Amino acid sequence: MTTIIPNGSPNPALYSTIETADGTLYVSKPFLSSGSKRLRALIAFTPRTSHFDTNNAQSGVNEFRGFFTLFWISIFLLTVQSYIHSYEATGQPIALAFAAMFSRHAGMLALSDGVLVLSTSFCVFFARLLQKRWISYYGAGLAIQHTFQALVLATAVTWTFHRQWPWVQSGYLTLHSFVMIMKSHSYMAVNGYLSWIDEQYRETEALLRAACESSAIGGWDKALSDAKAAQPPSPSGSQLSTQSGSGTPSVQGVVVDGTTKSYIDAPTAVALRNRLLAHVSNDQQEKANTSPPPPSSFDILTHHPSSHISSMAKDLTAMEKELISKGPERVQWPQNVTIKNFAEYQLFPTLVYELEFPRTDKIRPLYVLEKTVATFGSFALLYTVTAHLILPLVPTSNQSFLRSLLDLALPFMLSYLLLFYIIFECICNGFAELSRFADRGFYEDWVCHSELDIHKWNATSWDEFARKWNKPVHNFLLLHVYASTISHYKLSKHSATLVTFLLSAIAHELVMVVVTKKIRMYLFLLQMIQMPMIALGRIPAIRRNRTLGNIVFWLGLYAGFPLLCVAYCAY
Repeated sequence: MTTIIPNGSPNPALYSTIETADGTLYVSKPFLSSGSKRLRALIAFTPRTSHFDTNNAQSGVNEFRGFFTLFWISIFLLTVQSYIHSYEATGQPIALAFAAMFSRHAGMLALSDGVLVLSTSFCVFFARLLQKRWISYYGAGLAIQHTFQALVLATAVTWTFHRQWPWVQSGYLTLHSFVMIMKSHSYMAVNGYLSWIDEQYRETEALLRAACESSAIGGWDKALSDAKAAQPPSPSGSQLSTQSGSGTPSVQGVVVDGTTKSYIDAPTAVALRNRLLAHVSNDQQEKANTSPPPPSSFDILTHHPSSHISSMAKDLTAMEKELISKGPERVQWPQNVTIKNFAEYQLFPTLVYELEFPRTDKIRPLYVLEKTVATFGSFALLYTVTAHLILPLVPTSNQSFLRSLLDLALPFMLSYLLLFYIIFECICNGFAELSRFADRGFYEDWVCHSELDIHKWNATSWDEFARKWNKPVHNFLLLHVYASTISHYKLSKHSATLVTFLLSAIAHELVMVVVTKKIRMYLFLLQMIQMPMIALGRIPAIRRNRTLGNIVFWLGLYAGFPLLCVAYCAY
């Protein structure tokens, strides 16, 4: 794709030059074929409810929903039993020493957390610099971004040691620092990527307009008319109905990103669409039937007889799709670079930034109340398990290793399940409702499923568990670590997986260093051991035996938590 620019010179990183007698010939690098940085399509936000949500129709008809009720009744009875034993032993139904410990320094912790959150407003200033083209993202921008993130983390960790906080306060501030860093990284990375696209867009548009004004093309209006004349007519309904040539639905193939995708013929597609629309509400039908935006001039020019003009027009059309959101608001970069947009993103329970997120129509006060009550109720249960069944059994170096594992296995598993429910079902859904964030897919069902077989909570390998128990973090690592290292640093998939696990293991171990004030690397090693365990789980004999795989998975999860407790507390 070439053109001659009489004045000015495009970015040399995007165009190579050839000097001719008529001027400088700029050979542009097609955007469509150089999609090394086009990674945002990996993550798709869509309206959905979480599995345990009372408004989830599928959860209401789950054959095993009675076991959920049994679980909560059992936890309640265990809590009452703990209160009775505590009252008989100490005269108090509940141990308050733990509450006194984690409530200390509450005011300073809240102030520190507020400063942490406010510090992320630097991201908007950073995006404004990109918008005004005062810096280039893939250069000084990356250096500024990583320096800011390292400074935030170092300040938070240093502050926890300086304040000599207990493990609960130190762990909370460190974990929240990681959350803020991931949210900031995604915001800066996505806006940096879009600024790079915008730069290419402007220069390619200048090249296209200059090419259309050449004598060979005859001007912009002439180019549009030639493209309209060359545009193939849209097939009519009768043509579509007879396209397959038989009454049997025909399956075709199309190559997308090097992979052959199948699609069905038009009559079958229409029939399936009508069947799907029969199961959605009238409001959803209106959204499904919303007509797409009218074609732009660049869409029309993609049909121009000149391959040179049509190629640039296709690039511009692809860039427009990157720069404009796919939601109903059609937000276009840099319209999103505002304090309000960033503040809303901070409230959304997601670690991946987008120009526009799916939103609900309104806030339901009763739903917020339900999640608030569930949060405090579940936390009371978690406190009871921790204060009565874990802290009194914290091991020392002179205790039996195996006995400590046995005593702590069940309490730690109960604590994990309660903490999982509090964070991903109560808190995330509560913030989602308050911010009208419609995508409630914060976790999946740790599921091993195929098109014909779905088994809930039957994960048979660690890679399934890692992908599905914490979707916000998984999506962040997938987009900004795994895919980015493949794209930018040309790593293989195996090497990118290793880097992703390595970064995650370092972050987890840093939290343990802050909490325990020790450097032991136990959690780091357990995190890295997951890679050979994942490879082991993919052995055909194990993959075929789902029951064996599920037993190994749950035993590993049962043993992991008390093993870490014994290792960090006693050694």
